[in-house]
Amino acid sequence: MSEREMQRAAVLAQVAAGEWRVVEAAERMELSYRQSKRLWRRYREQGAAGLVHGSAGRVSNRAMPKKRRAKVLRLIREKYTGEVGQRFGPTLAAEHLGSEDGMAISVSTVRRWMLGEGLWSRGRKVRAHRSRRARQERFGELVQMDGSFHEWLEGRGPRGCLMNLVDDATGTTLCRMGEQETIWAAVGVLTAWMEKYGVPRALYTDWKNVYVREPTPKEVLHGTPALTQFGRMCERLGIKIIAARSCAGRSCRRGRQKPKGSSRNGPSASRHRRPRSRITRGEEAIRT
Repeated sequence: MSEREMQRAAVLAQVAAGEWRVVEAAERMELSYRQSKRLWRRYREQGAAGLVHGSAGRVSNRAMPKKRRAKVLRLIREKYTGEVGQRFGPTLAAEHLGSEDGMAISVSTVRRWMLGEGLWSRGRKVRAHRSRRARQERFGELVQMDGSFHEWLEGRGPRGCLMNLVDDATGTTLCRMGEQETIWAAVGVLTAWMEKYGVPRALYTDWKNVYVREPTPKEVLHGTPALTQFGRMCERLGIKIIAARSCAGRSCRRGRQKPKGSSRNGPSASRHRRPRSRITRGEEAIRT
C-alpha cells in the first residue's frame, strides 16, 4: 500500500468505529462524497486491501518485452561498455543501437536499464577549483573603485552612474552619483574618500581609459610609464593603481572594453596616436 492509501484506511477505520461520518471522512481525505462512498463500500467488503489500486504490481501494457530488454542489455555489454570514462553513456548507446543494430530505444529507457544493471553511473563533472583572493588585512591597503550605470532614480530622473569605493578589508563603502564614469567623477569620489578616511595605498579599478591606458611606442622605447591624468594624480599622492584585465575581479562587472581600432590580429596604428600637446582641464586640476 502507498502512504496515501494507508492514510485513507486510517480515516475509514474511524468511520467503521462510528466516530466519523462518511461526509467528514470525505473532507479528511479531500475527496468528493461519491468517491468517498465508493471507498467506504470497498473498505467494508475487503478491508484495507480493497483500497489498493487495481493496477498495483501489474506490468504496464506499454512495457518493453523481456526478450527485447535482454537483447539490448546484451548488446550494450558486448559493444558499448568498458572502463569508466571510456564506456558509452545512455545517449550515445541509444544512438548506436538505432543506427547500427536497428533497435530504436528511447534514451530515457536505455538510461533506466543501464542504471538498473550497473552499466552506467551518474558521474558529475568536477570543475577545477578556483580559490578566491584573500582580503587585505588592514583598512586602506586596497580600495576598489567602480562605476555602475543603472536607472537609480527608477524613471523619476535621468540614467546615472554610481561611483562606488569599497575598502577590501572591511567593506566600508562610499558612493557618489554622476552622469558618466569620467575623470571628474573619479576624482570627486576619491577626494571625498580621502577627506573622510585618508589616502589609500592602492586602487583596484577596471581597465578603462579613465584609470589606465596602453603605452605609446615612444613610451615603450624610453621605458616611460603610461599614465592617464587620473594616474598621474594618483602617482603624486602615492596611490598604486591595480587594473583588472578580466572579470575575475570583484568590481569588474562590465568587462574590459575593446579599444577603438583594434582587431583580432592586433592593435592598429590608431591605437598609438601621439597625445595632444595642449594642456587639458585634467592637467590643470592636477597642477593646481
